[in-house]
Amino acid sequence: MEMTYYDHGTPAERWERARMFFDAKDYAAAARVLDGLVEEVPEQTGPRLLLARSYYHSAQLRRAETELRIIVERDPVEQYARLMLGRTLERQGRHEEAGPHIRLASALAGDFDTL
Repeated sequence: MEMTYYDHGTPAERWERARMFFDAKDYAAAARVLDGLVEEVPEQTGPRLLLARSYYHSAQLRRAETELRIIVERDPVEQYARLMLGRTLERQGRHEEAGPHIRLASALAGDFDTL
């Protein structure tokens, strides 16, 4: 396998590179870096969540949904992943399926007014 710019460096260097791409709103490039990083450290939530966010912002909604479902399966009370999963489902027109995730995210955030 040929190493590319997106694969080069230590995990910490790739994490920083991915965050720079994300902050610059180059979500597709951030996803390219994070895809390999998540494969290398699948147990870490941070890179997987940023990968999901990168997919979401680059309209790769099925991929975002897949990553978010992995996170909430591992950590059912991960509030931000729940919220993002709900928003991702809404963007796909799956409002009924999104509702429980958004309500749970609100409850986890302590926002009981929206329930």
